[in-house]
Amino acid sequence: MRARVWAPEARDVVAVIGAPDSERAREPMTRGDDGWWSGPELPHGTDYAYEVDGDGPWPDPRSAQQPYGVHGPSRVFEPGLHRWQDDGWQGVDALGAVFYELHIGTFTPTGTLDAAIVQLPDLKATGVDIVELMPVAAFPGRHGWGYDGVSLYAVHEAYGGPAALQRFVDAAHQAGLGVCLDVVYNHLGPDGNYLSKFGPYFTDAHHTPWGWAVNLDQPDAEGMRGFIRDNVSRWLDQFRIDCLRLDAVHELQDDSDRHILAQLSDDTAVLAGRVGRPLSLVAESDLNDVRMVTPTSEGGLGMTAQWADDVHHAIHAYLTGERHGYYVDFGSIEALDKVYRNAFWHDGTFSPFRGREWGTPVPAGVDRRRFVVCASNHDQVGNRAIGDRPASSLSPGAQATSLALVLLGPFTPMLFMGEEYGETRPFMFFTDHDEPLGSAVSEGRMGEFAGHGWEELYGGEVHVPDPQDRVTFLRSKLGSGIGSSSAGNDAIRAWVADLMALRSRVDSREAWAAHPAGASESAPRVLTMHGPLTVHANLTDAPATVMGASPVAVFGDVTEAGDGELLLAADAVAVVPAG
Repeated sequence: MRARVWAPEARDVVAVIGAPDSERAREPMTRGDDGWWSGPELPHGTDYAYEVDGDGPWPDPRSAQQPYGVHGPSRVFEPGLHRWQDDGWQGVDALGAVFYELHIGTFTPTGTLDAAIVQLPDLKATGVDIVELMPVAAFPGRHGWGYDGVSLYAVHEAYGGPAALQRFVDAAHQAGLGVCLDVVYNHLGPDGNYLSKFGPYFTDAHHTPWGWAVNLDQPDAEGMRGFIRDNVSRWLDQFRIDCLRLDAVHELQDDSDRHILAQLSDDTAVLAGRVGRPLSLVAESDLNDVRMVTPTSEGGLGMTAQWADDVHHAIHAYLTGERHGYYVDFGSIEALDKVYRNAFWHDGTFSPFRGREWGTPVPAGVDRRRFVVCASNHDQVGNRAIGDRPASSLSPGAQATSLALVLLGPFTPMLFMGEEYGETRPFMFFTDHDEPLGSAVSEGRMGEFAGHGWEELYGGEVHVPDPQDRVTFLRSKLGSGIGSSSAGNDAIRAWVADLMALRSRVDSREAWAAHPAGASESAPRVLTMHGPLTVHANLTDAPATVMGASPVAVFGDVTEAGDGELLLAADAVAVVPAG
């Protein structure tokens, strides 16, 4: 690798070569007309850093590996040295695929990419199509969620580093699984963020919840735009990732003539043509704006799909009865019906939570598989006061209902790790910062949840876990494991297997055109989801009668009563063909 770094305002840049505890060589670098500085060739495995105008040395902004942590020197990693074994892999279409979100650090006892490889065949057997990894970019400390990453080209060393990510992707492809990587471009974490030492990667012309925005539209914006575009290409090409999930794209504030997301969409389409397999971009967006998934040729931003939080909120609020925070806008059967028909609850309507009108309508012709939906994810679980999963409080029948609503609906479904067998251990917010940032994060977390009504929700005093306490991290590891066995786990696991076997009946636009989506109640808490397959759920504590043909899947006690009637026991669910 040739030492190269973008530092357009620097007067002098020096490559400092060698490990921190060794005698380090200093090699002056040469400036080009484009603000890039070039230096010596560095072999694979070489440790190096850069001094800028006498300050530093700092890690390479495009470092592939940070073996000494985010404050130490970088290490050269040549991705081409991996001998790929996935030549038969043809890729996977993200639309309609079953996503499975997991956090590497808590998915297995050892919390590494290599340890997660062992579980891949079981995930494939479960019916998963794409494994979605929460961020793996290098972040401070050993454990965390990864959304405070600062070396966005590197792979967190505690997870195994970049070579382990290549092994993971290779093994996933050989198991018949695609890989989606969660990437964060809207901000960098505060600890170990040295980008501003090199150039105008950030701007105070815009602001985000995390401070300065990344510079996408101010002078010298080509530095950050190129940084992001090349990062996308790196993961999709050199690491053979199939899909990227772009975190909180509504905070990518870009007033330039061509939005960065549209540029990424077109870049990805070109790369997909070159490598000969599908490549996808999935956006997390809070805007409820269909432009996000509208092709760039039609003036849109061109994302393959976007997360649809309104669907999650409607499912969660209906099943749990919770109405605090943003759930105040949801919970009714009308909300559930509308999101199944239109994806967005707020499509230009007034939001009491936001205190304003929000969103735009989704045209009827837009493929509903462009919306990724779930009943649980890292945000919706981990950002609760105690990180409790719905499975820890919902009845078995309500759990089964949530799985049916996600897996048999018109959207692209996603499961959160452990959901497929009813995991009840919490997934909490955890960090591993040095002081004084660690204490500030702990105090901020406690203050964030003060006075939010959690005591009323949980029925007593709430002790918010300290994110800096290692026990918080350890308690968030999966407990039962995807290969475990218990009466409750086995029932949920068998139900998921039944639902997965039925997905071919619902995974086409034609099926939904013939049998439109919707939701209704024949009586309070006796729910029906309409579509190519009809889901009946009795969420009451007494038997209920519904109209339906012979079930193709049941959870709990369901009896055919004759004359096209089904008798559902309390907490029972039946899936029947559409009438």
